[in-house]
Amino acid sequence: MRIDENIKRNGYFWLPGKPDRKIPGILLITDGGNISLEILDMFDNSPKGLKDALSGGNEDIDRINGFVEESGYVTLDDCFYTKRNISFGSISKSIICINKALFGVAFEKDEELLFNSFLFSVEGIDDWIGISGIKVDHDIENKSAKIEYKPPQEISISLNNGMILQITFMWKLPGFPSNKEAIISQKVYFKLISDIKLRLGDFISVSHKITALLGFAIDKTVSIEKVSANSNSLKRKMGDDKYFPIQIKVYYSSILYLSEIPKISVHDMLFRYIHIQNDFENKVNNWLIAYDHINPTLSLYFSTKIGAQRHVDGKIIALVQALESYHRRTETEKIIPEDEYKILVNTLLNSCPDHRKEWLTSRLAYGNEMSLRNRLKNIIEPFKDIIGTNKERRKLISNIVNTRNYLTHYDQSLEDFALNGLELWQLSIKIEAIIQLHLLIILGFTMEEIQSVYNNSYMLKEKLKST
Repeated sequence: MRIDENIKRNGYFWLPGKPDRKIPGILLITDGGNISLEILDMFDNSPKGLKDALSGGNEDIDRINGFVEESGYVTLDDCFYTKRNISFGSISKSIICINKALFGVAFEKDEELLFNSFLFSVEGIDDWIGISGIKVDHDIENKSAKIEYKPPQEISISLNNGMILQITFMWKLPGFPSNKEAIISQKVYFKLISDIKLRLGDFISVSHKITALLGFAIDKTVSIEKVSANSNSLKRKMGDDKYFPIQIKVYYSSILYLSEIPKISVHDMLFRYIHIQNDFENKVNNWLIAYDHINPTLSLYFSTKIGAQRHVDGKIIALVQALESYHRRTETEKIIPEDEYKILVNTLLNSCPDHRKEWLTSRLAYGNEMSLRNRLKNIIEPFKDIIGTNKERRKLISNIVNTRNYLTHYDQSLEDFALNGLELWQLSIKIEAIIQLHLLIILGFTMEEIQSVYNNSYMLKEKLKST
């Protein structure tokens, strides 16, 4: 999760149901959604609590309530000590790791975090959506300009999980007086809405998948930012008999995050909202379904995008695993028909000595699976005109197979056939591009639309250049 500026709040903190025992502390939230709480005591300072602390026992602090400067009430969820310091005769200082922080409310100990809506933005979303309500008219002859702002209309689609996904727009207009400067700013957000209350974790899960979709489209690792949630039952009175939902700011550590802020350009994107706006609902639902069906493929693909593998050889192995997993989950083709293979297995096992049956069974378990080479042929086939000639495709497949096998087993007989150095890096980005082409199919792009994406994407063309 992207945090523009570190959040540091002094306040008092207590365990739910025990408001009489308030402890001073400092809440700190840093970029990445890393949350920690430093307290100047222990929540349980009874003889038993001290004994447990000295013996390394765990105090039940799964949830903490607080009241902090600027923000008021806060709920800290999924908490545990990372440092417990007990000093006799001086100040005791302990540090607690927090997984989620919710500003604006204090939930009770066993109260579920339930909400009706979840608002969030994503890095690059404004450029990807490409819709603005700002209009500037220049009158060069009279040396004047006129700036107008009309909020764009919200865009709503229905998700298969029962939620509504909105693209919504927020803006700031110039204050008064504005004699020297007049600034109009607009920010695009996604908003997940549910008629029934859902757990915070459900909203976070869907928002993560949508953030991943945006990252795939932009072809950068982008992070979620500026998150808030509200519940129809959590309202604040404003004036006479008027109640408004409390906007609860939410902070947590998201999976898709890089410390380096991505440099985003519309020219580097695979596709933008304008390219899918007529089929936006279908494509988002296809992505959400795919995230469950081909989850290992997507997890491996995105792990390479966030740099989970420090070296290119690790990236190669992860990307090839992603291809294998994708083919295994989307194709049912076997070397020989399944019924015929079962008969063959039984025949072989019946004629096998008893003391070798366990060994033979393990060997036959995956005996009907396609080889990596054949899987790659099938994966590349739909895009053969894009990837290259027959000779170039055969070379690519051999390079992938030999390099993967060498990096997996370090068989000396394959060392001379495996790529290294610049060629290894070029192979990794080419495999990445092949995965991207298939993810476009998963989203519901036609082959004609994929060809259009390729024709208009300089980066995709560069990735697919022959090694």
